Amino acid sequence: MLSVNVRLNRPGGAQLRCDIAMLRPIYLIAGLILVALGIVGAFVPLMPTTIFLILAAWCFARSSTRLENWLLDHPRFGQTLRDWQDTGAISRRAKALACSGIALGFALFWIGARPGLWLWLLVAAILAACAAFILTRPDPAR
Repeated sequence: MLSVNVRLNRPGGAQLRCDIAMLRPIYLIAGLILVALGIVGAFVPLMPTTIFLILAAWCFARSSTRLENWLLDHPRFGQTLRDWQDTGAISRRAKALACSGIALGFALFWIGARPGLWLWLLVAAILAACAAFILTRPDPAR
C-alpha cells in the first residue's frame, strides 16, 4: 500500500500533515458510488457507464486491490477498462457508440431546448471536442 507523507507549510509556521493512507476510505466510498452510477448508466439511455467505471477503477487502485481486480476482470467491462488503463485505447465499436450518443444527445438538446445561436455553438463546440478526443484514441491491440 502506498503511504506518502505530505507536509504543507501554512501561514504562521504551522504544518498540515496528510497521509495518503488516510484517504483510503474516501477513495473506497467514491469508487463504490462510481460503480453504482456506472450500473445505473448501463440501464438509463444517454447516461455513460464506462467513464464511471474507469474512475471507479482509479479509486479502487488507491483503496482496494480486490475491488480493482474485480472490475478489471469483469466479463462485460473488464477488457474495456484494461485497454484504457494500459494504453488509453477505445475500441472502434465503443467509439461509434459514443459518437452516436453524443450526436443523439445534441439533437435532443437542440429540439428540446431550442437554444439561441451562441449557446448552440458553444454546446456544439464542446461536444465536437469530446468526439474528437474519443476518435483520436488508439484502437486496442488484439
